[in-house]
Amino acid sequence: MAEQQEQAAPDAMMTRIGQAVMLHHAGDREEARGRFLDLWGEIGDGGDALHRCTLAHYMADTQDDPADELAWDLRALSAAEELTDGRVAAPHQSLAVRAFYPSLHLNLAADYAKLGRAEAARTHLRRARGAAGALADDRYGDGVRAAIGRLELRLQDSGIAAETGVSDRFDGPGGETLGPPRQRP
Repeated sequence: MAEQQEQAAPDAMMTRIGQAVMLHHAGDREEARGRFLDLWGEIGDGGDALHRCTLAHYMADTQDDPADELAWDLRALSAAEELTDGRVAAPHQSLAVRAFYPSLHLNLAADYAKLGRAEAARTHLRRARGAAGALADDRYGDGVRAAIGRLELRLQDSGIAAETGVSDRFDGPGGETLGPPRQRP
């Protein structure tokens, strides 16, 4: 059955990841996390890098513990480093791997800020800012750049205060969490 589903869609795994993302965006965080874990079990540590990057990126958003969130964001970055533009362009013709990095580094900076690790947060924030030139001048790109600016201000103005309770998962216009391109898989 699973093999038939894989053959029926150009990328059935991305579709399944997208379904779990929709659950999360609809407010069913626990169910989304469970589905992401099941999918991760199918994909595995050596599976398709685009699948691992996408799934880990979204899985980080479902974590309660900042250390767990960091671990998933690190998995997403590691998988992104294995990607090629050809693999990314296969499902999304206009994408390039370099467009993933601003958001991936922004998320890592936010994770490290939550954990009170100032230098690591600043390092990833610099990387996010440096990679932001790869973003398009569109709603998504504007949202990521704005989130980078907000975190920069937060780190400058108040230092890193993990205990503030302020969410470091930056919401873009319309409330979507910013990260690698959020088109529906």
